[in-house]
Amino acid sequence: METVEIKINGQPYEVEKDTSILKAAKKAGIKIPTLCTHSDLEPWAACGICVVKVEGSPKMVRACATSVVPGQNYITHDPEIQKVRRTVIEMTLSNHPQECLSCARNQICELQKLAADFGIREIPFPMDVKRLPKDTSTVSLVFDPTKCIHCGRCAQVCQQLQDVWALEFLHRGHQTRIAPAAGVLLNESPCIKCGQCSAHCPVGAIYEKSQTQDFCDAVEDESKHVAVQIAPAVRVALGEVFGMEPGSITTGKIYTALRMLGSDAVFDTNFAADLTIMEEGTELVKRITKGTGVLPQITSCCPAWTDYMEKYYPDMIPHFSTAKSPMMMQGAITKTYYADKAGVNKDNIYSVAIMPCTAKKYEIGRDDNMSASGVADVDLVLTTRELGRMIKAAGIDFVNIPDSDADSPIGAYSGAGTIFGVTGGVMEAAVRTAYKLVTNDELGNVNVEAVRGMDGVKKGSVDFAGTEIKVAVAHGMANVKSIMEEIREANKNGLEPPYHFIEVMACRGGCIAGGGQPYGTEDNIREKRIAGIYSDDEKSVIRKSHENPEIIQIYKDFLGEPLSEKAHHLLHTTYVERPLYQK
Repeated sequence: METVEIKINGQPYEVEKDTSILKAAKKAGIKIPTLCTHSDLEPWAACGICVVKVEGSPKMVRACATSVVPGQNYITHDPEIQKVRRTVIEMTLSNHPQECLSCARNQICELQKLAADFGIREIPFPMDVKRLPKDTSTVSLVFDPTKCIHCGRCAQVCQQLQDVWALEFLHRGHQTRIAPAAGVLLNESPCIKCGQCSAHCPVGAIYEKSQTQDFCDAVEDESKHVAVQIAPAVRVALGEVFGMEPGSITTGKIYTALRMLGSDAVFDTNFAADLTIMEEGTELVKRITKGTGVLPQITSCCPAWTDYMEKYYPDMIPHFSTAKSPMMMQGAITKTYYADKAGVNKDNIYSVAIMPCTAKKYEIGRDDNMSASGVADVDLVLTTRELGRMIKAAGIDFVNIPDSDADSPIGAYSGAGTIFGVTGGVMEAAVRTAYKLVTNDELGNVNVEAVRGMDGVKKGSVDFAGTEIKVAVAHGMANVKSIMEEIREANKNGLEPPYHFIEVMACRGGCIAGGGQPYGTEDNIREKRIAGIYSDDEKSVIRKSHENPEIIQIYKDFLGEPLSEKAHHLLHTTYVERPLYQK
């Protein structure tokens, strides 16, 4: 690593060559305010708040997009710079509605925090707020363009990280606004409802569609039996809402909090993750050993990815596992197997899922397969953020409440079930069980290092007692293209498939960084959440899905065997080609 010597506010520092002034200052412990910059995105200097001076030059430069030059002295704070920054913030506020108390980002808004940091009490410019209609067309997200500050983060995320291109800048000058391409509604655009736009928006211009009142109404309805499941990634992120360290495992506290909120039964989606491995793993083994389907098999747990595939890669549908996501499997089992065991009419069960993902709100109604039980398998999806708000509103001291256990018979899980929450986790969990199905032996070292880590694309192979199984993992939709093109090229030329099994997750890092997780997610936060997930796995007495006793029991009592007729009806789905634009 080549380094250079610079000065910041007259003090010497050694930093990596070509690093930005902003990053150099951060390394030196100096905070330069920003609004448009995010570590996930390429800097493009839209907001102008991060201006600094270069000694000897009359011009100010934008620290986020300007690389350091050896020997130069950068002045990050002085009265003139502070005045410029304050003016930029005041001008931004003059175009922004003053509706903080009723905003989804109240107290967690980056613009609001900057205004507080600079002590802004009055706006010296005429208010010029362009009132534009809210877009509530999707079941997952609300887009409020009136609150947009034109930082461009959402469009950058949608285009650079996700390769979806549902959002872009329209028009010029004073008429500039961010909107879906061609000015259509969000639900008519290529949007895959991943929610990364909402996770990166610094204000309240895009946010998850709140449905907490639906939960409260269900709890108050004495005829309803409210059964709740929690996803793997929720347990390592919810604590952040209450000041806990990212990655803190709060599983038992979440179970307790959900009961305090009025839930009648509390289950864990990790159970269904184990169930997914039994179905998806068996499907993979049959494709490999008996040729019952094309290879490679591609995972289908992520609803944003399946939506993306149906829109951008419909020719890949035969490669997709027919296994539903764990959430939908849990819902179907809740309203059949659990309903019978508990003696509750499925029509009276109100099935709720706590998810890190806004696309899950869309998934529960994506097609008729999501009602395999005869009624809606999942009635309501709430994000981690929504659960956090409900717990606060109920006055629950989350940090200090005792732990409790999930309910049986669909609450126990293995370590393999919990790692579904991270990139590579579905692959690793599948390998642990597929090895047993292929070789009839247990995998010695269950830690599959080849599929771990934050590389956007990970490739490797696993030795199944002499049989090489080639695998690939991609996370962040923009990283999928290279793998899909490899498959297309092999199919076109009649070549052997480059892989046997591929895992795709729409969000960088996997579900731990889903669009419904607590705000402020960057790689340092992702890594802590990932560490929490792997810690939960390592602490588990059982670390393979096929060894989960409640999984063994459900096949014995109810499903028969993986891929049985009943299992196929309840736990599997189909896919169709979908147009990019609905108009």
